[in-house]
Amino acid sequence: MRISTKGRYALRMLTDIAQHDAEGCVSLKDVAERLDISKKYLEQLSLGLTQAGLLRGSRGHQGGYRLARSASEIRVGEVLAVMEGSLAPNVCLEENGESLCESCAGCITLPFWRGLDEMIAAYLDACTLQQVLEGRLPRFSVLPPESLTPPGE
Repeated sequence: MRISTKGRYALRMLTDIAQHDAEGCVSLKDVAERLDISKKYLEQLSLGLTQAGLLRGSRGHQGGYRLARSASEIRVGEVLAVMEGSLAPNVCLEENGESLCESCAGCITLPFWRGLDEMIAAYLDACTLQQVLEGRLPRFSVLPPESLTPPGE
């Protein structure tokens, strides 16, 4: 799994808009300048984010964008799902994935991939834009530290 530029920039854009939300609508021109991302690219991202109900746009002299919900209610997982689609680490876990993989039914490694997928989804859904802004992201550890040591060490 690799998060594309679309996903990374959408997250940066939303956090920037959240930071400046008290000023009213935030123009993409200002966001583009602050983040050093082209305004055209941000326009493309804002379309998908608006359609997904994460942003609200307003036209006119004081127009721009605002978050559709508070930063504490928008999960990083939502943002990435809108921009990336599936974040599954393996094709077998994607929608209709089992029909794409002939070995899926008897695959001994499938539970591993499911577990990884569940951990990634749980972490992304545990993180909100507000937490990203404040730098207080949840620590995520399901394994005791001693189990992280490779065998033989």
